[in-house]
Amino acid sequence: MKKDQLLSRRRALLAGAAAVGAAGTAGALAVTSGGGPARPVTPAPGPPVHRPLGPSAYRLQPLTGYGAPRAAPPRPPVRSEPILRMSGRGRTMMLTFDDGPDPRYTPDILDTLARYGVRATFFVCGEMADYHRDLLSRMADEGHVVGNHTWSHPLLTRLGRRRIRSEMERTSEVVEQAYGEPPRWFRAPYGAWNRAAFQLGAELGMEPLAWTVDTLDWTTPGTGTIVDRVEDGAAPGVVVLSHDAGGDRSQSVRALRVYLPELLDSGYHLTVPRRRPV
Repeated sequence: MKKDQLLSRRRALLAGAAAVGAAGTAGALAVTSGGGPARPVTPAPGPPVHRPLGPSAYRLQPLTGYGAPRAAPPRPPVRSEPILRMSGRGRTMMLTFDDGPDPRYTPDILDTLARYGVRATFFVCGEMADYHRDLLSRMADEGHVVGNHTWSHPLLTRLGRRRIRSEMERTSEVVEQAYGEPPRWFRAPYGAWNRAAFQLGAELGMEPLAWTVDTLDWTTPGTGTIVDRVEDGAAPGVVVLSHDAGGDRSQSVRALRVYLPELLDSGYHLTVPRRRPV
């Protein structure tokens, strides 16, 4: 193709582009019938035009936590003595079981409680709970409360702070993993409390709970004797101590089958602990 032909074609293309631009400008403006100033034409209906976002629009947004951060639950007070009884309306009592869980006795106790629709509190030892996490899961499913009874059931008054903390922390970790939440209550083995136990328990978010009526079932006094001790000590706010591990607890299992329905027939409501102010 000759040079003059190429120049002619380029001139034609430029002229066409200019014509299109002029037509677009003319279409974008409209003149009033009176010859007034031009005004923008209303755009035709249709989906809105998406303009490119500015650089700031691409900043990452948090996936969660759009609201204010949740406040951590307040620590319980550091007490100088354990709670011995629970306040409540009417004829309320609490049943507590220590040292388990033990697959020889704990399931029978859970069966009896389930039969009568009663919830109880189990103060578990970490080394037992670690081997029988399925029983802690069952306690959670059936609405029972699980408390911290240290890892190996030592006499806390003979231990230093570091060892006491380890006993409590290890047990709380197992309870949280198997039960679904950390324990909010703890009980010192043998009822031997000291200042370090109260302080460390509070730091771990736990309240100290003792008992009002001790069945002394660990001495295997006989099923009838255990029943009598519970029924003679029954009163509003009473906390009953029994055991589901740590030895032969068959008497404790049989005694529960007797005194539980009798307490219910007497109008007692068996419940679990709730936090209370100092």
